[in-house]
Amino acid sequence: MIPGGYEKHFPVMLAEVLQSLAPQDGKTYVDATFGNGGYTEAILKAADCKVIALDRDPNVCARAEELKSVYGSRFDFRAGQFGNFAELVSEPVDGAVFDIGVSSMQLDEAERGFSFAKDAPLDMRMSCSGTSAADIVNTMAEKELADLIYKYGEERKSRQIAAKIAAARIEKPIQTTKELAEIIYSVIHKTPNSIDPATRTFQALRIAVNNELDELERGLNGAAQRLISGGRLVVVSFHSLEDRIVKTFFKENSGPRRHVSRYRPDNDINTDNSLFCECSKAIVPDRQETEVNKRSRSAKLRFAIKR
Repeated sequence: MIPGGYEKHFPVMLAEVLQSLAPQDGKTYVDATFGNGGYTEAILKAADCKVIALDRDPNVCARAEELKSVYGSRFDFRAGQFGNFAELVSEPVDGAVFDIGVSSMQLDEAERGFSFAKDAPLDMRMSCSGTSAADIVNTMAEKELADLIYKYGEERKSRQIAAKIAAARIEKPIQTTKELAEIIYSVIHKTPNSIDPATRTFQALRIAVNNELDELERGLNGAAQRLISGGRLVVVSFHSLEDRIVKTFFKENSGPRRHVSRYRPDNDINTDNSLFCECSKAIVPDRQETEVNKRSRSAKLRFAIKR
């Protein structure tokens, strides 16, 4: 167990992240989504380097203090959201890694309201401040709510779900994850061996509450600004909306179509004017990992090397 009573979790695609980032002695790397510190600790163990970790969640501070006590000046935690990467990290860095979405620690804390599997207040705020999911569900106009669920959750029955929510909140405010899930189940019934019907709506609300897609775009741009020549940017995403942003960002900032193996040396680079000299295709976890870690099943890793 780590301080605060949280269990350690295995970071998704850890081996692939390390191979893509290729940590080296004396270099500086950024873990833009610290969470439980899995990537950070693995990078610090892989090379005699420095890691700067970012996170908006105040509940990770105990874990950050634990790593600080072990690694000293090699580890530097900076509180803030990764969309502000360029402001939080003013120095040049040799690499950065992003693990997009909700962390296992946040899912395990029932009171945070991220998971419909545990009845809890309908919250979903990674920073523990600002507008909550309950605020959105109880105050947003029905049409806007339907559009939000469709846009961020890719839920085909968004209008029916929004209508049911609007009707329910007239009787009483929707305050818990269970209440919202039951409303969704009245529109889409559960079926064995299928994705839970509440998944897409909860995803949409979480993305909206935390402004995740805009944060991702800003974070990628900030990281690219701070990378040195030959620096590596590694991103692990978990659904199509995130992956599309990453893929588009790399494509729009790369030169002629040329893909790189994560084993290729950094010194083989182009001489064009693009931001990235090379970018990888999507890398997916191996079968062994997906069998052990359910969270990894939808994961995709992409990385790029700065010109």
